[in-house]
Amino acid sequence: MAFALTVGGVTFLMAVIWGSPLVELMRRFKLGAQIRIDGPQTHMTKMGTPTMGGMLIVGWIVIISILVNIVQLVQATEIAESVVIPLGVLVAYSVLGGIDDYLGLHPRPHGEKGMRARVKIWFQLGIALAATVILYWVVNDGHGWVAIPTVEPLIDIGIVYIPIAVIIITGTANAVNVTDGLDGLSGIIAATAFAAYGIIAVLRDQQFLVVFCFITVGACFAFLWFNAHPAQMFMGDVGAQALGGALGVVALMTNQWLILPIIAIVPVATLLSSTLQVLYFKLTGGKRLFKMAPLHHHFEVIGWSETQIVQRWWLIAILSAMIGIALAQV
Repeated sequence: MAFALTVGGVTFLMAVIWGSPLVELMRRFKLGAQIRIDGPQTHMTKMGTPTMGGMLIVGWIVIISILVNIVQLVQATEIAESVVIPLGVLVAYSVLGGIDDYLGLHPRPHGEKGMRARVKIWFQLGIALAATVILYWVVNDGHGWVAIPTVEPLIDIGIVYIPIAVIIITGTANAVNVTDGLDGLSGIIAATAFAAYGIIAVLRDQQFLVVFCFITVGACFAFLWFNAHPAQMFMGDVGAQALGGALGVVALMTNQWLILPIIAIVPVATLLSSTLQVLYFKLTGGKRLFKMAPLHHHFEVIGWSETQIVQRWWLIAILSAMIGIALAQV
Protein backbone atom coordinates (compact mmCIF):
# COMPACT_ATOMS: atom_id res chain seq x y z
CA MET A 1 0.00 0.00 0.00
CA ALA A 2 2.82 2.39 0.86
CA PHE A 3 4.49 1.67 -2.47
CA ALA A 4 1.22 2.12 -4.36
CA LEU A 5 0.55 5.49 -2.73
CA THR A 6 4.10 6.61 -3.45
CA VAL A 7 3.87 5.61 -7.10
CA GLY A 8 0.51 7.38 -7.33
CA GLY A 9 2.13 10.54 -6.00
CA VAL A 10 5.00 10.27 -8.48
CA THR A 11 2.49 9.79 -11.30
CA PHE A 12 0.69 12.96 -10.23
CA LEU A 13 3.89 15.01 -10.18
CA MET A 14 5.13 13.76 -13.54
CA ALA A 15 1.78 14.27 -15.24
CA VAL A 16 1.28 17.76 -13.80
CA ILE A 17 4.64 18.84 -15.20
CA TRP A 18 3.55 17.84 -18.71
CA GLY A 19 0.00 19.16 -18.42
CA SER A 20 0.70 22.73 -19.55
CA PRO A 21 2.73 21.70 -22.63
CA LEU A 22 -0.12 19.35 -23.60
CA VAL A 23 -2.66 22.18 -23.32
CA GLU A 24 -0.48 24.39 -25.51
CA LEU A 25 0.03 21.58 -28.03
CA MET A 26 -3.71 20.93 -28.31
CA ARG A 27 -4.35 24.64 -28.81
CA ARG A 28 -1.72 24.78 -31.52
CA PHE A 29 -3.35 21.89 -33.37
CA LYS A 30 -6.81 23.43 -32.74
CA LEU A 31 -8.16 20.42 -30.87
CA GLY A 32 -10.96 22.53 -29.39
CA ALA A 33 -14.24 21.18 -28.04
CA GLN A 34 -17.45 21.61 -29.99
CA ILE A 35 -20.12 22.36 -27.38
CA ARG A 36 -23.64 20.99 -27.88
CA ILE A 37 -25.91 23.73 -29.22
CA ASP A 38 -28.82 22.34 -27.19
CA GLY A 39 -26.77 22.20 -23.98
CA PRO A 40 -26.96 24.73 -21.13
CA GLN A 41 -26.24 28.25 -22.38
CA THR A 42 -23.55 28.66 -19.72
CA HIS A 43 -21.46 26.10 -21.61
CA MET A 44 -21.16 28.26 -24.71
CA THR A 45 -18.22 30.07 -23.12
CA LYS A 46 -16.32 26.77 -23.23
CA MET A 47 -16.31 26.65 -27.03
CA GLY A 48 -12.80 26.01 -28.28
CA THR A 49 -11.41 24.64 -25.00
CA PRO A 50 -8.88 21.91 -25.88
CA THR A 51 -10.37 18.43 -25.69
CA MET A 52 -8.68 15.00 -25.74
CA GLY A 53 -7.00 15.90 -22.44
CA GLY A 54 -7.49 12.28 -21.42
CA MET A 55 -4.23 11.59 -23.26
CA LEU A 56 -2.50 13.02 -20.18
CA ILE A 57 -4.17 10.41 -17.98
CA VAL A 58 -3.77 7.40 -20.24
CA GLY A 59 -0.24 8.27 -21.31
CA TRP A 60 1.13 8.46 -17.79
CA ILE A 61 -0.78 5.42 -16.57
CA VAL A 62 0.83 3.42 -19.37
CA ILE A 63 4.33 4.83 -18.80
CA ILE A 64 4.38 4.40 -15.02
CA SER A 65 2.67 0.99 -15.11
CA ILE A 66 5.23 -0.34 -17.58
CA LEU A 67 8.15 1.06 -15.57
CA VAL A 68 6.83 -0.38 -12.31
CA ASN A 69 6.03 -3.81 -13.79
CA ILE A 70 8.76 -4.09 -16.42
CA VAL A 71 10.37 -7.17 -14.85
CA GLN A 72 7.10 -9.08 -14.74
CA LEU A 73 6.18 -7.94 -18.24
CA VAL A 74 9.52 -9.09 -19.69
CA GLN A 75 9.39 -12.42 -17.89
CA ALA A 76 5.67 -12.81 -18.73
CA THR A 77 5.07 -14.13 -15.22
CA GLU A 78 1.55 -15.04 -14.20
CA ILE A 79 1.17 -12.08 -11.86
CA ALA A 80 1.67 -9.68 -14.77
CA GLU A 81 -1.90 -10.48 -15.84
CA SER A 82 -3.06 -8.09 -13.14
CA VAL A 83 -1.50 -5.27 -15.13
CA VAL A 84 -1.72 -6.44 -18.72
CA ILE A 85 -5.51 -6.82 -18.93
CA PRO A 86 -6.68 -3.50 -17.41
CA LEU A 87 -3.82 -1.71 -19.16
CA GLY A 88 -4.71 -3.31 -22.49
CA VAL A 89 -8.37 -2.37 -22.15
CA LEU A 90 -7.39 1.16 -21.12
CA VAL A 91 -5.26 1.62 -24.24
CA ALA A 92 -7.77 -0.03 -26.59
CA TYR A 93 -10.68 2.12 -25.41
CA SER A 94 -8.44 5.18 -25.45
CA VAL A 95 -7.57 4.63 -29.12
CA LEU A 96 -11.24 4.13 -29.95
CA GLY A 97 -12.20 7.23 -27.97
CA GLY A 98 -9.42 9.24 -29.59
CA ILE A 99 -10.72 8.40 -33.05
CA ASP A 100 -14.23 9.40 -31.94
CA ASP A 101 -12.93 12.69 -30.51
CA TYR A 102 -10.96 13.51 -33.64
CA LEU A 103 -13.92 12.79 -35.92
CA GLY A 104 -16.06 14.96 -33.66
CA LEU A 105 -13.80 17.93 -34.43
CA HIS A 106 -14.32 17.39 -38.15
CA PRO A 107 -18.08 17.05 -38.82
CA ARG A 108 -19.17 15.05 -41.87
CA PRO A 109 -21.07 16.71 -44.76
CA HIS A 110 -24.48 16.00 -43.19
CA GLY A 111 -23.41 17.55 -39.88
CA GLU A 112 -22.77 14.25 -38.05
CA LYS A 113 -20.05 14.45 -35.42
CA GLY A 114 -17.87 11.69 -34.10
CA MET A 115 -18.00 7.99 -34.81
CA ARG A 116 -21.40 6.51 -35.63
CA ALA A 117 -22.92 5.02 -32.47
CA ARG A 118 -23.66 1.64 -34.03
CA VAL A 119 -20.07 1.36 -35.23
CA LYS A 120 -18.57 2.44 -31.92
CA ILE A 121 -20.65 0.03 -29.85
CA TRP A 122 -19.44 -2.95 -31.88
CA PHE A 123 -15.82 -1.97 -31.32
CA GLN A 124 -16.53 -1.48 -27.60
CA LEU A 125 -18.15 -4.90 -27.36
CA GLY A 126 -15.26 -6.49 -29.25
CA ILE A 127 -12.67 -5.06 -26.86
CA ALA A 128 -14.74 -6.09 -23.86
CA LEU A 129 -15.21 -9.62 -25.23
CA ALA A 130 -11.47 -10.08 -25.80
CA ALA A 131 -10.72 -8.96 -22.23
CA THR A 132 -13.48 -11.16 -20.81
CA VAL A 133 -12.28 -14.28 -22.59
CA ILE A 134 -8.80 -13.78 -21.13
CA LEU A 135 -10.25 -13.17 -17.68
CA TYR A 136 -12.46 -16.25 -17.82
CA TRP A 137 -10.09 -18.77 -19.37
CA VAL A 138 -6.64 -17.53 -18.29
CA VAL A 139 -7.03 -15.65 -15.02
CA ASN A 140 -9.97 -17.59 -13.58
CA ASP A 141 -9.09 -20.97 -15.16
CA GLY A 142 -12.53 -21.38 -16.69
CA HIS A 143 -14.50 -20.08 -13.72
CA GLY A 144 -16.90 -17.16 -13.47
CA TRP A 145 -16.19 -15.95 -9.96
CA VAL A 146 -18.34 -13.43 -8.14
CA ALA A 147 -18.17 -12.26 -4.52
CA ILE A 148 -21.53 -11.81 -2.83
CA PRO A 149 -21.69 -9.66 0.33
CA THR A 150 -22.31 -11.74 3.50
CA VAL A 151 -21.51 -14.97 1.57
CA GLU A 152 -18.06 -16.26 2.49
CA PRO A 153 -16.92 -18.39 -0.51
CA LEU A 154 -16.77 -17.06 -4.05
CA ILE A 155 -19.61 -18.24 -6.29
CA ASP A 156 -18.89 -19.71 -9.73
CA ILE A 157 -21.60 -18.67 -12.20
CA GLY A 158 -19.94 -20.49 -15.09
CA ILE A 159 -20.07 -19.42 -18.73
CA VAL A 160 -22.80 -16.86 -17.95
CA TYR A 161 -19.92 -14.77 -16.61
CA ILE A 162 -18.80 -13.92 -20.16
CA PRO A 163 -21.86 -11.94 -21.37
CA ILE A 164 -22.23 -10.31 -17.95
CA ALA A 165 -18.58 -9.21 -17.95
CA VAL A 166 -18.87 -7.84 -21.50
CA ILE A 167 -21.86 -5.74 -20.42
CA ILE A 168 -20.03 -4.54 -17.30
CA ILE A 169 -16.93 -3.38 -19.19
CA THR A 170 -18.87 -1.77 -22.06
CA GLY A 171 -21.48 -0.25 -19.76
CA THR A 172 -18.92 1.25 -17.38
CA ALA A 173 -16.96 2.71 -20.29
CA ASN A 174 -20.08 4.46 -21.57
CA ALA A 175 -21.23 5.48 -18.09
CA VAL A 176 -17.99 7.32 -17.29
CA ASN A 177 -18.02 8.80 -20.79
CA VAL A 178 -21.53 10.25 -20.33
CA THR A 179 -20.46 11.63 -16.92
CA ASP A 180 -17.79 13.71 -18.65
CA GLY A 181 -19.92 16.84 -19.00
CA LEU A 182 -18.85 19.30 -16.30
CA ASP A 183 -15.46 20.70 -15.31
CA GLY A 184 -13.80 18.29 -12.89
CA LEU A 185 -16.70 15.83 -12.71
CA SER A 186 -15.56 12.68 -14.52
CA GLY A 187 -11.98 12.95 -13.24
CA ILE A 188 -12.88 13.17 -9.57
CA ILE A 189 -15.56 10.47 -9.84
CA ALA A 190 -13.19 8.08 -11.63
CA ALA A 191 -10.39 8.76 -9.11
CA THR A 192 -12.74 8.01 -6.21
CA ALA A 193 -13.90 4.73 -7.76
CA PHE A 194 -10.34 3.58 -8.49
CA ALA A 195 -9.26 4.50 -4.94
CA ALA A 196 -12.11 2.37 -3.60
CA TYR A 197 -11.13 -0.62 -5.72
CA GLY A 198 -7.50 -0.03 -4.80
CA ILE A 199 -8.43 -0.52 -1.15
CA ILE A 200 -10.50 -3.60 -2.03
CA ALA A 201 -7.50 -5.00 -3.93
CA VAL A 202 -5.39 -4.44 -0.79
CA LEU A 203 -7.88 -6.53 1.19
CA ARG A 204 -7.56 -9.29 -1.42
CA ASP A 205 -3.75 -8.99 -1.51
CA GLN A 206 -3.73 -8.21 -5.24
CA GLN A 207 -0.59 -6.11 -5.04
CA PHE A 208 -0.15 -5.27 -8.71
CA LEU A 209 -3.80 -4.30 -9.04
CA VAL A 210 -3.41 -1.99 -6.03
CA VAL A 211 -0.52 -0.20 -7.72
CA PHE A 212 -2.44 0.12 -10.99
CA CYS A 213 -5.43 1.66 -9.20
CA PHE A 214 -3.39 4.29 -7.40
CA ILE A 215 -1.34 5.10 -10.49
CA THR A 216 -4.70 5.84 -12.11
CA VAL A 217 -5.75 7.98 -9.15
CA GLY A 218 -2.53 10.00 -9.43
CA ALA A 219 -3.00 10.50 -13.17
CA CYS A 220 -6.64 11.59 -12.67
CA PHE A 221 -5.57 14.11 -10.01
CA ALA A 222 -2.98 15.56 -12.39
CA PHE A 223 -5.65 15.95 -15.07
CA LEU A 224 -7.96 17.62 -12.55
CA TRP A 225 -5.27 20.25 -11.96
CA PHE A 226 -6.06 21.51 -15.47
CA ASN A 227 -9.71 20.46 -15.58
CA ALA A 228 -10.85 22.30 -12.44
CA HIS A 229 -13.43 25.02 -13.18
CA PRO A 230 -12.86 26.89 -15.43
CA ALA A 231 -11.27 24.02 -17.32
CA GLN A 232 -8.12 24.52 -19.40
CA MET A 233 -8.80 21.20 -21.14
CA PHE A 234 -11.50 18.54 -21.30
CA MET A 235 -11.05 14.80 -20.91
CA GLY A 236 -12.82 13.65 -24.07
CA ASP A 237 -13.68 10.08 -25.03
CA VAL A 238 -9.96 9.31 -25.26
CA GLY A 239 -9.83 9.42 -21.46
CA ALA A 240 -13.39 8.83 -20.25
CA GLN A 241 -14.02 5.62 -22.21
CA ALA A 242 -10.60 4.32 -21.25
CA LEU A 243 -11.07 4.94 -17.53
CA GLY A 244 -14.54 3.41 -17.55
CA GLY A 245 -13.42 0.29 -19.38
CA ALA A 246 -10.44 -0.18 -17.07
CA LEU A 247 -12.64 0.31 -14.01
CA GLY A 248 -14.95 -2.45 -15.21
CA VAL A 249 -11.97 -4.79 -15.64
CA VAL A 250 -10.63 -3.97 -12.16
CA ALA A 251 -14.04 -4.69 -10.63
CA LEU A 252 -14.11 -8.07 -12.40
CA MET A 253 -10.55 -8.95 -11.38
CA THR A 254 -11.30 -8.32 -7.71
CA ASN A 255 -14.46 -10.46 -8.15
CA GLN A 256 -16.32 -7.59 -6.47
CA TRP A 257 -18.29 -6.56 -9.54
CA LEU A 258 -21.70 -6.82 -7.87
CA ILE A 259 -20.91 -3.69 -5.86
CA LEU A 260 -19.68 -1.74 -8.90
CA PRO A 261 -23.07 0.04 -9.33
CA ILE A 262 -22.70 1.26 -5.74
CA ILE A 263 -19.08 2.39 -5.99
CA ALA A 264 -19.76 3.95 -9.42
CA ILE A 265 -23.23 5.22 -8.49
CA VAL A 266 -22.73 8.62 -10.15
CA PRO A 267 -21.77 7.26 -13.62
CA VAL A 268 -24.48 4.60 -13.37
CA ALA A 269 -27.15 7.17 -12.47
CA THR A 270 -25.91 9.48 -15.21
CA LEU A 271 -26.10 6.79 -17.89
CA LEU A 272 -29.49 5.68 -16.59
CA SER A 273 -30.84 9.24 -16.79
CA SER A 274 -29.85 9.53 -20.45
CA THR A 275 -31.38 6.14 -21.26
CA LEU A 276 -34.64 6.97 -19.48
CA GLN A 277 -34.80 10.35 -21.20
CA VAL A 278 -34.60 8.75 -24.64
CA LEU A 279 -37.12 6.01 -23.83
CA TYR A 280 -39.59 8.42 -22.23
CA PHE A 281 -39.26 10.81 -25.18
CA LYS A 282 -40.12 8.02 -27.63
CA LEU A 283 -42.94 6.52 -25.56
CA THR A 284 -44.68 9.85 -24.90
CA GLY A 285 -44.25 11.29 -28.36
CA GLY A 286 -41.83 14.06 -27.48
CA LYS A 287 -42.20 14.72 -23.75
CA ARG A 288 -39.12 14.91 -21.51
CA LEU A 289 -38.62 13.14 -18.20
CA PHE A 290 -35.80 15.51 -17.22
CA LYS A 291 -35.38 19.11 -18.28
CA MET A 292 -32.14 18.01 -19.90
CA ALA A 293 -30.07 14.84 -19.88
CA PRO A 294 -27.66 13.62 -18.61
CA LEU A 295 -28.68 14.23 -15.01
CA HIS A 296 -26.06 16.90 -14.21
CA HIS A 297 -27.46 19.10 -17.00
CA HIS A 298 -30.95 18.76 -15.50
CA PHE A 299 -29.68 20.29 -12.25
CA GLU A 300 -27.86 23.01 -14.16
CA VAL A 301 -31.10 23.98 -15.87
CA ILE A 302 -32.99 24.19 -12.56
CA GLY A 303 -30.38 26.56 -11.15
CA TRP A 304 -27.52 24.65 -9.55
CA SER A 305 -24.07 25.97 -10.40
CA GLU A 306 -21.51 23.77 -12.09
CA THR A 307 -19.30 23.84 -9.00
CA GLN A 308 -22.19 22.89 -6.72
CA ILE A 309 -23.07 19.87 -8.84
CA VAL A 310 -19.48 18.61 -9.03
CA GLN A 311 -18.91 18.97 -5.28
CA ARG A 312 -22.22 17.34 -4.35
CA TRP A 313 -21.73 14.51 -6.83
CA TRP A 314 -18.28 13.95 -5.34
CA LEU A 315 -19.75 13.74 -1.82
CA ILE A 316 -22.19 11.11 -3.08
CA ALA A 317 -19.32 9.25 -4.79
CA ILE A 318 -17.22 9.21 -1.61
CA LEU A 319 -20.10 7.94 0.52
CA SER A 320 -21.02 5.26 -2.03
CA ALA A 321 -17.36 4.20 -2.24
CA MET A 322 -17.27 3.84 1.55
CA ILE A 323 -20.40 1.69 1.44
CA GLY A 324 -18.91 -0.41 -1.37
CA ILE A 325 -15.69 -1.03 0.56
CA ALA A 326 -17.72 -2.01 3.63
CA LEU A 327 -19.78 -4.48 1.59
CA ALA A 328 -16.59 -5.98 0.17
CA GLN A 329 -15.56 -6.94 3.72
CA VAL A 330 -18.79 -8.54 4.94
